[in-house]
Amino acid sequence: MAYERVLLGMGNPLLDISAVVDDEFLTKYDIKPNNAILAEDKHLPMYEEMASKSNVEYIAGGATQNSIKIAQWMLQVPDATSYIGSIGKDKFGEEMKKNSKLAGVNVQYYEDDKAPTGTCAVCVVGGERSLVANLSAANCYKSEHLKQPENWALVEKAKYFYIAGFFLTVSPESIQLVAEHAAAKHKVFMMNLSAPFICEFFKDVQEKALPYMDYVFGNETEARTFSRVHGWETDNVEEIAIKISQLPKASGAHKRITVITQGADPVVVAQDGKVKLYPVILLPKEKLVDTNGAGDAFVGGFLSQLVQEKPMEDCVRAGCYAANVVIQRSGCSYPEKPDFH
Repeated sequence: MAYERVLLGMGNPLLDISAVVDDEFLTKYDIKPNNAILAEDKHLPMYEEMASKSNVEYIAGGATQNSIKIAQWMLQVPDATSYIGSIGKDKFGEEMKKNSKLAGVNVQYYEDDKAPTGTCAVCVVGGERSLVANLSAANCYKSEHLKQPENWALVEKAKYFYIAGFFLTVSPESIQLVAEHAAAKHKVFMMNLSAPFICEFFKDVQEKALPYMDYVFGNETEARTFSRVHGWETDNVEEIAIKISQLPKASGAHKRITVITQGADPVVVAQDGKVKLYPVILLPKEKLVDTNGAGDAFVGGFLSQLVQEKPMEDCVRAGCYAANVVIQRSGCSYPEKPDFH
């Protein structure tokens, strides 16, 4: 089968604890709207508080895992995708395995016997989401697991790799192993800027992986943070996208392409020193449930066409379609079959 295990993702598998909260809740826990951060001690009581809310939902998540599940759903081809990450040996971990199996993703989790499965508080206010991740077991991933023959076989088999920037905080050495393999074998290696804090506080590991990135995904806030951190003195997303695409590359097999989403504004795609803008599908405000997983879904839709070697226009259109589906539902969930042509 042409698409068997063609796409491999690596990241932090987290169980989303999603609830509608109010501004007071955000203030209480010092959370900015529409942001993504790692939990500190001051945030830990919020998980219990959210779990006690009547509208709470538990959804298997984690940025990369979301994207891979969406790609698998859009492809509708059995066993096209694989995913690697670390979970705990607990109820949430079992839930995660069940959920991934149902999604048709071939998962190879490292199971940590000390730490509980990671969770992510998804605080929804007015349809916008703010994320606070308590990585726990997800933080325990080691490159030794990746090097095991049955797991490395997934790397050998895949032609496309996607890793969210969040994984840079966990196992930069695993990222490096896959990145070097992709460059040596002329495969496609892709990452996401993922969050302003990654660009700011994990700049060194991000810069080490950058030369290997054939595609860089991100949103406008992350792009602007990246620009500021690199002293570029521009807030213009199109300029930033071009600059990112022109940073040095480890391999000449593929020219780097930057893909930046901007919410309801057009998607910016930079390649060969030029920018192209693609409009998104606009959604009436009353149909918006929450934006949790919108960026992940965009990447998943995009990848579903990229692995079929479809043109850029189709990749972006599929990304916009998937994001549009997800924002009309709670968390990164989707109907049984896609309606994308």
